Amino acid sequence: MKAFQVSILAADRPFYIGPCESLIFPSVNGQYGILADHSNMITAIVPGKLTWRVPGGKDEVAAVSAGLAKMGKNEVLILVDSIERPEEIDANRAKREADEAREAILQKKSIEEYRSAQASLLRAMNRLRVKQEHINL
Repeated sequence: MKAFQVSILAADRPFYIGPCESLIFPSVNGQYGILADHSNMITAIVPGKLTWRVPGGKDEVAAVSAGLAKMGKNEVLILVDSIERPEEIDANRAKREADEAREAILQKKSIEEYRSAQASLLRAMNRLRVKQEHINL
């Protein structure tokens, strides 16, 4: 399978930069798959599971937060607020964050606080889901 160059960057660190055979990321319209020679475009990434395969390797997965993807000239740039491999996710911390976000949602404060709590809950639940699905592989 033909490879392309991918740069996966979090707000605080480069996560992976190198060759890639396939890439799947969560978008507002569902999972979006990328192969070599993909058409040029920019799209939003939503919290979910990012999957990529290095040449000759197996699928790698990570939990991602919101961000964007830019495809062009056989290169893909993924920019996200945060990204974690399943083994990096602290399940207890994610559960605490989910509980705190649920409590904040129930308190019915300002719309901004409500939306922030919703985003925190979505991120925590995504981290837990990715950890549970892939840690035993």
